[in-house]
Parts: sequence; C-alpha cells; structure tokens
Amino acid sequence: MSMGFGSYDESEQQEQTTNDEDVEAVNVHENDHHGEMSFESDVSTDELVSQLGSMKDDDDDE
Repeated sequence: MSMGFGSYDESEQQEQTTNDEDVEAVNVHENDHHGEMSFESDVSTDELVSQLGSMKDDDDDE
C-alpha cells in the first residue's frame, strides 16, 4: 500500500499574486516604552525569599 500526496498543479502556485497596496504594515515598536522603574521596600531580600519559599510550599501541598 502506498500513500499519495495528491496531485500538484504548478500553475496554481504560479498564479498566486500578492497585492501589497491593500496590506497594512504592523509597527511592532508602536508600544515600546523607554524609561526606568524603581521602588523602595522595607522588606529585606531574605524575607522576600522566605515568603517565596512559603508560597511554593503551599502550591506543592495542593
């Protein structure tokens, strides 16, 4: 038993045209933001890591 891939008509491929006049370009940088962000916290890094560990332990219990 052999599997066929169907008939291939080269003329269909050659007839495909693109109409660039109707295509709108996408600006991927339209919403780029340049700047800085900072925050201050009274909580130490060790306390934050401990809280993260507690949260992960809670997820493991489920």
